[in-house]
Amino acid sequence: MSCNRHKIHFLRELIPAFECEPGCHDCCGPVTTSTEEMAQLPRKSQAEQDAALERLDCVHLGPQGCTVYEDRPMICRLFGTTPRMACPRGRGPAQPIDAQAEHLVHQFIATTRQVLV
Repeated sequence: MSCNRHKIHFLRELIPAFECEPGCHDCCGPVTTSTEEMAQLPRKSQAEQDAALERLDCVHLGPQGCTVYEDRPMICRLFGTTPRMACPRGRGPAQPIDAQAEHLVHQFIATTRQVLV
C-alpha cells in the first residue's frame, strides 16, 4: 500500500460522518481528487464525463444520489462537516470536524496531484 493510501485512510477517519438527505445532491458537482482515490472509483467514459461536466454534476451522480457514496473522495466527505463547506440543507455531524484535522485534509489535497472526478 502506498504512503498516500495510508494518509488517505488516516484522514478519512478524521472526517466525521453524518447522514445525507436521501437523494440530495446539492453539493455534488465537478470536484477534484487524488489519483489514488480516483483509482478506487469506477471508470466512466469520456462521453459520460463530458455530459456530467456540462451539467456541472459529478460523473458519479445517479438518480438517487451518489453512486460511489462509500468510496467517495475526501473532498466529498468534507462537505457538511465544516462551516467553510456547509451543507446547503443544514445537515452535518453532531460535532464538526476538528480544525486541525480539516487543515490536514486541505493540506493533503493541496500537496497531491489532483484529477477531475
